Amino acid sequence: MQDFVKILGLKHRREVAGKSAIFSGEHFVLEETDWYLLNLFRLWWHYGISFLRLQMWVEEVMEKFMRIYKYQAHGYAFSSLEELLRSLGGEAFVNMTQRSVAESLLEVGVTQRFVDDVIAAVLRSSYGQSVLVPAFAGAMSLAGAQGSTWAVEGGNKLVCSGLLKLTKANVISARVTGISLHSSEGRALYQVHYESPEGQGSAFYDLVVLTTPLHPSRSNFTFDNFDPPIADLPGSFQPSVTSVVHGYLNSSYFGFPDPKLFPFTSILTTDTPELFFHAMDNICPVNVSAAFRRKQPQEAAVWRVLSPRPLDKPQLKTLFRSYYSVQVAEWPTYPRYDAAKALPPVALHESLFYLGGVEWVASSMEMTAVAAKNVALLAYNRWHQQLDKIDQKDLMHKVKTEL
Repeated sequence: MQDFVKILGLKHRREVAGKSAIFSGEHFVLEETDWYLLNLFRLWWHYGISFLRLQMWVEEVMEKFMRIYKYQAHGYAFSSLEELLRSLGGEAFVNMTQRSVAESLLEVGVTQRFVDDVIAAVLRSSYGQSVLVPAFAGAMSLAGAQGSTWAVEGGNKLVCSGLLKLTKANVISARVTGISLHSSEGRALYQVHYESPEGQGSAFYDLVVLTTPLHPSRSNFTFDNFDPPIADLPGSFQPSVTSVVHGYLNSSYFGFPDPKLFPFTSILTTDTPELFFHAMDNICPVNVSAAFRRKQPQEAAVWRVLSPRPLDKPQLKTLFRSYYSVQVAEWPTYPRYDAAKALPPVALHESLFYLGGVEWVASSMEMTAVAAKNVALLAYNRWHQQLDKIDQKDLMHKVKTEL
């Protein structure tokens, strides 16, 4: 994603300072302050050295994950998600998609209390799920929670629209309804069927990349003439609701009768049955000028509330003293990570590739970008019969030798 931003001449949005806290439904179990050393002291006081053990575990995972950028820079690709993970961290990385993040962290000495309070809050905020999500997905989420995330000035959507414009692709505004297999001069040829307001149509392609999820709850198109047939993949998606509320926060609900004294701009929550939301934060506009300042806590501000279901009026009145407007978006955001154990394939057929499977390893824009480059390299290497660039072992040694 960083490379895309540079290529397109975009800028990072200016960060606006704000403090976070974790709410249990009755009180805040952990509060961030303006002083870094005090924050560390509070973590140590409540959880011992669990925070350091977490940091070491995440750093080890991320250090190995960063190898993918070197591999891709040298043109190497992988025909399955398992092979990609093995090239980065061996069987340990593959196993991290099969065991929970809680189990992995407890194994390295992180306390159960730290898992229940902090890890659960981060995962509820990012994936809307519990500490039973796979360890690899959890590690990616926790890495982002440590302050390394960023946004694009003007909105992250500028990356997508900019790349699409840069490729000069011929965009057909239509809904794909099916793919049928044909052959031409011994090569597979794919007929993509689609429908648009103008009617139905189709086109033939040598290479096809699917990005839509191929799961029963999301897939609504067919595959014809494939032997063996391409079936729906197991698993389902986690529904998520985002409510953007312009209003006055009810700070009394969080233990602050005087709204002027409420210090937090981001509220995470523990896995408490009574809590009806996962997280909420005071959001900033996509363009942040140098003169921009957050609203004072007693003023009306724009809050984003993440919840498993749409908020009803009593719940909105619990979180806000009053509000001017509520905008709601509901969609199946992330995979339900406890619903399937096997990772989806990357190659569905000779030159028919599936990008959406990477979400079952970890779901983020960066993971999707890495997977997209892998598919592009895999398609290129297969087409040009550069088989020595696919699923190679001991790549760290090969890359050093090439250098």
